Amino acid sequence: MIAESYLPSPTQGVLWLGPIPLRGYALCILAGIVAAIWICARRLKDRGINPDHALGVAWWAVPFGIVGGRLYHVITTPQPYFGKGGNPIDALKIWNGGLGIWGAVALGFVGAWIGCRKLGVPLLAYADAAVPGVALAQAMGRWGNWFNNELYGRATDLPWKLQIHEWDESKGAAVRDAAGKPIVLGYFQPTFLYESIWCLLLALVIVLVDRKRALARGRAFALYVAGYPLGRIVFELMRSDPANRILGLRVNVWMSLIIFALGVWLWARFKRNPVDTAAIGSDAAVSDRETNRPTL
Repeated sequence: MIAESYLPSPTQGVLWLGPIPLRGYALCILAGIVAAIWICARRLKDRGINPDHALGVAWWAVPFGIVGGRLYHVITTPQPYFGKGGNPIDALKIWNGGLGIWGAVALGFVGAWIGCRKLGVPLLAYADAAVPGVALAQAMGRWGNWFNNELYGRATDLPWKLQIHEWDESKGAAVRDAAGKPIVLGYFQPTFLYESIWCLLLALVIVLVDRKRALARGRAFALYVAGYPLGRIVFELMRSDPANRILGLRVNVWMSLIIFALGVWLWARFKRNPVDTAAIGSDAAVSDRETNRPTL
C-alpha cells in the first residue's frame, strides 16, 4: 500500500534554550534581514557606494518596517485583538505571527528614506540595491509561517498538500488529544511555499535584469513593486481563512492591485532617470555625497 504523500508542518514552533525561547517565526525573519543586508552591501559596492551604508540605513528601515507590518496586520485584521474575546495586549506579540507586508514595505521605505538622508545616500540607488535582498528576506520569512502552521490555502488532495495542526498560539505548539497526539485540522494548499518560491524567482529576475546594467535608476525597485503583487494576488485568492473583504475581495487583494498599478507607474516614471551603471560615482553623484545631499 502506497503511503499518502503530504508536506508535514511542525508541531512545535518554539524551542527552549534554558529559559530563552527560540521562536521559528522570529528566527526566519532575522535570517532574512541578515541576508538582505548582506546582499544590499554587495550591490551598493558594485554601484560605487560605501557598502557599510547597507547596515546604516537598515538600522532605520528594519524597525520602521516591523512596526509598519504589525500596524497593517492589526488594522486590517482587528478581530483577534479588539473583537469579542480578543485581547488588545496580543497586538504587541509579533512573535506569534502577523506582519502585513504592505505596511512593512511602506514604513520600511520611510525608514530607508530617513537613513539615506542622514548618510547622504541616493535613495533610489539604495532601493535598487536593496530589493533583491528584500525579496529573498520575504522568501525566508514565509517559512516562519510554516513554523506557526499558518498562511495556507484551501483544502486539497494534491500530492504536495500541507498538513496543518490545530494550534495554540499562547504555547506556540500544536494542540494534542487525550493520547498526546497532535490534532490535525486537515490538508491544504501550501500558499506560504508558493509565495516563498515566487519571491525567490523575483529576486533572481531582478538580479539578472539589473546585471545587464541597462536599467535606469529606480527601475529595479519598480520591478519589485510591480512583480511581487502579481504573485500575491494569486496566492490570496487561494486562501480560505477568514479575512476582511471589500466588494467580495480580500483587503490584501485590493492592496496588491493598487501596489501593482503603482509599480507599473513607477516603471514608466523612472524611464527618464539616468542609467545606473557601476560608475554610479559620477560627478553628480560624487558631488551629492560630498555635500551630504541625498539624491533620487
